[in-house]
Amino acid sequence: MFMKSEVLSASVEFIDRTLSHPLQLSSGLITEITEAQATVHVRIDSREAMGVGSIYLSDLWAWPDPTLSHAFRDEQMRALCRNIAENLPQWCQPAAHPLELGLRLHDRVCHGNEALPVLARALCMSPFDAAIHDATGHALHRSAFSFYNGDLALPAVDGYFKGGSACHAIRQCLNPQNELKVSLDAWWIVGAKDALPSALEDPIRRGGYRGFKIKLLAKSVDEDLGRTIAVFEAAKGLGAEPRLSLDSNEGNKDSGEVLEFLERLRAVRPDVFEALEYLEQPTGRDITVHCHDWRKVSELKPIFLDEGLTDLSLLPLAKEQGWSGLALKTCKGHSFTLVAAAWAHEQGIPVAMQDLTNPGYAAIHSYLIAAHLDTINGIELNSPQYTPNANQAWLPRRSDLFLITDGKHRLPLRSLIGLGSDL
Repeated sequence: MFMKSEVLSASVEFIDRTLSHPLQLSSGLITEITEAQATVHVRIDSREAMGVGSIYLSDLWAWPDPTLSHAFRDEQMRALCRNIAENLPQWCQPAAHPLELGLRLHDRVCHGNEALPVLARALCMSPFDAAIHDATGHALHRSAFSFYNGDLALPAVDGYFKGGSACHAIRQCLNPQNELKVSLDAWWIVGAKDALPSALEDPIRRGGYRGFKIKLLAKSVDEDLGRTIAVFEAAKGLGAEPRLSLDSNEGNKDSGEVLEFLERLRAVRPDVFEALEYLEQPTGRDITVHCHDWRKVSELKPIFLDEGLTDLSLLPLAKEQGWSGLALKTCKGHSFTLVAAAWAHEQGIPVAMQDLTNPGYAAIHSYLIAAHLDTINGIELNSPQYTPNANQAWLPRRSDLFLITDGKHRLPLRSLIGLGSDL
């Protein structure tokens, strides 16, 4: 299969969103956020099409600097998005496979001399990568996940795979059309300061949620133990058999502290320990600086690399340090995510599909990736929880995705084109 996509133009618009209730991270409180919607115009041979991609510019997550205001960080990220839109046709020359274009863009933006941290830069480029794939799919009238059906060279990443073919590795990790997941388990976020049990009553009794991601502040092991047990008991008291994951947003000091937490949880509440399925990035995001041995932790529970996965070259180091798996996020780029997923599949490493409160287009995109992969968690999509108004344009026709009644997200995938912007 020969495919060369040429970017003709790009644009970006920003939508102010207010959270229905604050989201507490260990780095601070999110009350408002900017949605960046990118549109890209491509040409393949004589066929032209437009594509759309979207992401939240979550500055507190991607750029947690307490000395800078949200307004400053947000404007810097908007400015980078505008710069990408202006230069995208030039940066994507010459025409190439959309995955090559996405990786080229990731390299250009994330390895540049920008003042922004690498995760903030990745956020800014990610909707353009998605829009390139969406537009290419529309031009060819086919799914963006079918771009790997033939044997073609992808020089930017072929070297990461044993057989020397990224195309083959990506194809191997994607579920075939007749095995795509038309429903995925949903997860509800339990904020570090959410009142219990009232915070869980509606999602359990009306939404049917059984998966709960607990945000921990990582101030002390005792406090985190108490919070984890309290969430479990609140869910049980409301009739749920809870599945748990933990996320301290890098708040723990080292792997030893996490190991102590798990050993004590197993000793005092083996039922809660059994319900705990995995933990997300407990320590600092730069794994070349925050070097921890996770092997003992991984023997107890899976530990997933999230914020620390900012470059594909870090994958071997992550395996060496004993990380159990990868927490994938579309905000790092569609191309980057597919390559990381294929690498994990080849290595026999599990993946989870995580979120950045993805709304609308971004939620559809994230669902599609999870539906094509074997994720251990289903999918985390929490825009229905925190920014439901951002999904209003998709209702009622996408109620199956955004309005949960039985603990499942659903999306029909029989006639997928691009990355689903037409859904």
